[in-house]
Amino acid sequence: MAGTTATQSAAAAVNPLRKGLASDRIADPCNVVFFGASGDLMKRMLMPAMWNLRLDGILPANYGIVGFSRSQYTDDEFRDQMHRSVDEFSRSGQAKEPLWSDFAKHLAYVPGDFDDVACYHALREVLEKNDRELGTAGNRLFYLSTPPSVFATIIEHLDAAGLGPRTNKQGWSRIIIEKPFGTDLDSARALQAEVSKVFDEKLVYRIDHYLGKEPVQDIMALRFANVIFEPIWNRRYIDSVQITAAETVGVEGRGGYYDNAGALRDMIQNHVMNLLALVAMEPPVAADADSIRDEKFKVLRAVRPIERTRVTLDSARGQYDAGSNAGTPVPGYREEPDVREESNTETYAAVKLLVDNWRWADVPFYLRSGKRLARKKSEIAIRFRSLPHRLFGEAGDLLDNNVLVMKIQPEEGISLRFNAKVPGPKMHIRSVSMDFNYGTGFGVVSAPAYERLVGDAMRGDATLFTRWDAVETAWQIVMPVLDRWQNTADESFPNYSAGSQGPPSADRMLAMDDREWRKI
Repeated sequence: MAGTTATQSAAAAVNPLRKGLASDRIADPCNVVFFGASGDLMKRMLMPAMWNLRLDGILPANYGIVGFSRSQYTDDEFRDQMHRSVDEFSRSGQAKEPLWSDFAKHLAYVPGDFDDVACYHALREVLEKNDRELGTAGNRLFYLSTPPSVFATIIEHLDAAGLGPRTNKQGWSRIIIEKPFGTDLDSARALQAEVSKVFDEKLVYRIDHYLGKEPVQDIMALRFANVIFEPIWNRRYIDSVQITAAETVGVEGRGGYYDNAGALRDMIQNHVMNLLALVAMEPPVAADADSIRDEKFKVLRAVRPIERTRVTLDSARGQYDAGSNAGTPVPGYREEPDVREESNTETYAAVKLLVDNWRWADVPFYLRSGKRLARKKSEIAIRFRSLPHRLFGEAGDLLDNNVLVMKIQPEEGISLRFNAKVPGPKMHIRSVSMDFNYGTGFGVVSAPAYERLVGDAMRGDATLFTRWDAVETAWQIVMPVLDRWQNTADESFPNYSAGSQGPPSADRMLAMDDREWRKI
């Protein structure tokens, strides 16, 4: 604790923007159980996140970390695997002694199949041992980092083994569920029916790592902590909103999964839809989780359903062909391992949505996400309306619309584009930008999203997690498009080159509204 305070004091001395920040240490002792502990997410993200929470003095004084998966590790072998994961993937560099040896004492492992009841009783024994020896007080956080097909099985067996909230009389029991939460509306509802048999909604944390990113969290601060933005955050001043989640990578060995998912399911229905809700929500009545999530749900409820006759007009899909990434040749999607030769799965999806409420009537929200595009870029661009009357500028000067951009990745910051006079005797007007960068401004590198999200779940703070009513409504929004795409082959596939801006159909969608996409 003293080390954390000293670190914060040093940071405040260097950067006054960080002065007075309180300790983030988690109060409640607890066990965190990771199902799928031998998987890639655990190695790359989750264990490095837990290590950095310990390194920064955020984990509680009494904690246990338990891995559960099919791999036949002993406790020591699991600790060695996690040591290598931290050395390779942690933002803080290689694990150092003596802190690692102390941390490793809190790691344990239970091997077994997800459908083997006996393994859950073995898990219970480990958790009860941690309660006695590590002082974890019966508090349990279960993290499902597994294929979605076993979510319901794990939850059922947790309950049967006396590990669910109904049988835990000593402390609390919560569960984190990774996306995707269902593959369509019907499967999402079926999964929710199984979850709700064991865990009340207040105990369920549906994780979306986008919501843990610092720039995403700052959307609410930008809007509601600054008097200059909220008065113009409406249809009177805003022309349109573009939300982009572009990647340069392909399916990266996940062809089998991705070919049954696609960009609409994988990105638009969850990540990008959550960004829309944060941008368009009304001010919450309080800063607590339910008040914020109430407003996000209201926005999604107000999204106008896409009529089936308008799916081809208000959406666009694409699939990448061979091309290049940073000058290196890359294969087309249908040439990737485990992808069907005539696959109809989209690697690019774009939709136009309208929000039917007082604030946003007639303001289009354009959402897009794709793989193998020109640049890695996630951003939200708020385009303001044109000047009602041109007063300044020479005849040949182009007066651009003002644009506010919230940059999520790889850059993290805020940019405001406005028009200014060029120095000189004539009134020439040019577009200029004012930029803020989080890392430079606050003198820190933002922690990966999983550190924030796992820590919040340990605290019981559900603000950055998705509630069931919002998940269900997001599925309802995309289902007309998903149904049409699944039942209609796109004969143009593949229709954009790797390293390009995306398919021409996406450009035509905006051209019909006399608008165009921001360049990726």
